[in-house]
Amino acid sequence: MNKVDLSFVIPAKDEEASVEKLYKEIVSVITKLKKTYEIIFIDDGSTDNTYERLVGLQNKDKSVKIIKHRGNWGKSTALQNGFDKAGGEIIFTLDADLQDDPNEIPKFIKKIEEGHDLVSGWKKKRHDPLSKSFPSKIGNFATRLLTGIKIHDLNCGFKAYRREVVKSLNLYGELYKYIPVLAEKQNFKVAEIVVSHHKRKYGVSKFGWERNIKGFLDMLTIVFLTGYLKRPAHFFGTWGLISFGAGFMIGLYITYLRVTTGSIQYRHPLLFLGMLLMIIGVQLVTTGLIAEMIIALHPRGNSNNQS
Repeated sequence: MNKVDLSFVIPAKDEEASVEKLYKEIVSVITKLKKTYEIIFIDDGSTDNTYERLVGLQNKDKSVKIIKHRGNWGKSTALQNGFDKAGGEIIFTLDADLQDDPNEIPKFIKKIEEGHDLVSGWKKKRHDPLSKSFPSKIGNFATRLLTGIKIHDLNCGFKAYRREVVKSLNLYGELYKYIPVLAEKQNFKVAEIVVSHHKRKYGVSKFGWERNIKGFLDMLTIVFLTGYLKRPAHFFGTWGLISFGAGFMIGLYITYLRVTTGSIQYRHPLLFLGMLLMIIGVQLVTTGLIAEMIIALHPRGNSNNQS
């Protein structure tokens, strides 16, 4: 791993028409900054000539490095593999589709030099279809509400990190979108800047509707990992007590009807619902207590995961 000033980690899938132009734009900006650099492209299972284009760039510039996946392993895996290879003091991520503008790089560096550990781009004016931008806005709002992080655009792939931030990450699934949340919960200083966003000129988006479902599930994972990993009984216990309490109130209501009317013939489904809620409540509380015992038995392993 070579030590350089700047590393660029760029996942690419079927972007043969854009990778060469993106490389030239990045190098043009870096040359003016007089920084040492490396550009790490991750070919995430491309089926076109993306890899051949990247090899051609590497033959011309040894600062270009290529990681080739045997299949489409996803953006989180691509970024994680790129982070593992990156030797820069400041590490950039951006998409390979030319929608991110490399001319914004100096703005990110300036923000990092002001004392921030992670700077995330905000595509305030997006050039994406409504089917992509609207779910993104909902997801961003929900994440801000549930985590308390003040970031407007978690989905923006254009980010800059201090080296220690990326080395603390363990990405999988759709967690790459929640890197600012993971970083802030580890007490890194996170900032956001408005960036330009261009219309896609080549190729098509690689994300479908199923991405929104995966993203929602990973958002719940993030909420749990960042808020309740060291106190799982609070998470499971809260929902368990709510469930048990609701079931108990239904039970009291059924009892009242039985005492006052002498019959609950037409309310059997409500009785079963109350019993079910109480059973679920007991199970959730028990799950939380078991999780607390596991943490108590392995305190060292838990603290290591949080370091």
